[in-house]
Amino acid sequence: MTAQAAQTEPTQAPDLLYSEAEEDLRAAVRSLLADRADAPAVIARTESDTPYDAQLWKALATDIGAAGLLVPEKLGGQGATHREAAVVVEELGRSVAPAPYLTSSVVATETLLALGSQESPVGALLAELAAGRKVAVLAVPFSAAASGTPVVTGNLDGTLGPVADAAAADVLLVPTTDGLYAVGTDAPGVTVQPLVPLDLTRPLATVTLTGATGTRLADAGAARSAVDRGLLAGAGLLASEQLGLAEWCLTETVRHTRERHQFNRPVGSFQSLKHRMAQLWLEVVSARAAARNAADALATGSPDAPLAVAVAQAYCSKVAVHAAEECVQLHGGIGMTWEHPAHLYLKRAKADANAFGTAGRHRETVAALMELPAP
Repeated sequence: MTAQAAQTEPTQAPDLLYSEAEEDLRAAVRSLLADRADAPAVIARTESDTPYDAQLWKALATDIGAAGLLVPEKLGGQGATHREAAVVVEELGRSVAPAPYLTSSVVATETLLALGSQESPVGALLAELAAGRKVAVLAVPFSAAASGTPVVTGNLDGTLGPVADAAAADVLLVPTTDGLYAVGTDAPGVTVQPLVPLDLTRPLATVTLTGATGTRLADAGAARSAVDRGLLAGAGLLASEQLGLAEWCLTETVRHTRERHQFNRPVGSFQSLKHRMAQLWLEVVSARAAARNAADALATGSPDAPLAVAVAQAYCSKVAVHAAEECVQLHGGIGMTWEHPAHLYLKRAKADANAFGTAGRHRETVAALMELPAP
């Protein structure tokens, strides 16, 4: 095929719909979360010293098999794609359940898969993650959109943070000046200091390494490429989390305004509120298209995946925050109480807006990829 013919050949349109298997997976995850991570349970967890429910994680990771969706079957995983993983993340966003799925089963797993070697120790660690026996996190700031200059030396000395879910991790994937290392959180020379985050359902921590010991998984060049791939997958599926969050906020707000009465009428019948919720519905529908496009691009290995992810993040971050703000405001005084879960969604939306790069950073990426003037 000539280069000109390749340029004119139409590309396959992304599949934005959910398959039957994906809907079945959604039903299983939603049922589990409704049983073990309803609003009172999540609020109670945020007030405890153990924000994560070990039994919930075991059921999600092992019983449903969600932890191994991206891992090949020969390593004990499900051999699925980012589309299925996006469904799980979407449901976790809908319930703001405190579970290290995005950080471990997506970002850390994708980073290991990107190394291209499934021999030990990479393959052994992937098998542990797929089985739900271990939780791994990529030890970079949660706001990082791409790998930068490592702050940890090859001697495993340095301080990183804030790292999401580090307090729940068994293994840290640490990018260093010498390559990528797997370091156990219980290893000598490793200190994980919890921080007080805005979003109490996703704990942050500072990781300090002082001559720690670890297993070298890749050299510096391969490590940088793998970290970038992991962060790209994280940003792409974070859009699905933001979608699930926004959908819950819209659904709950519509339900409340139908039941709440003023002047002997449902408050949702007032035209000004109808317009606000109609506008929010349009934004959520558009966010669904953007999030699904990003997940499909990652699943198919599309060369347009970086653009699809940047578009999804630039748009979905704003929609999630808007939906959560409207949910709090349109619930009136009820939405301002600690007992109502609206504040959990607002905090998660605000925190997600700065995760894996801000919306402004992603707009700059879109402009660069499209060769447009910077916004």
